Amino acid sequence: MRYVYMALIVCAAALVILFKFQNLETVTISLFSGSMTLPVSVLVLLIYILGMLTGGSLLALVRSWVHGATRRP
Repeated sequence: MRYVYMALIVCAAALVILFKFQNLETVTISLFSGSMTLPVSVLVLLIYILGMLTGGSLLALVRSWVHGATRRP
């Protein structure tokens, strides 16, 4: 089973590397008066990481609200 997991990790890494090299075009992001130019693959990675952080934080917040609402005084 260990070799299956290792093969899955290698496949996932290969897909990420393939995605990186097929998306080398640059995009410009503007917010208010600032702008930034970066490759599409970097932008997708940053959005993914930001989504993980905000999604995890939101889930923890909702869990604490539910816990507070169901706790007896």
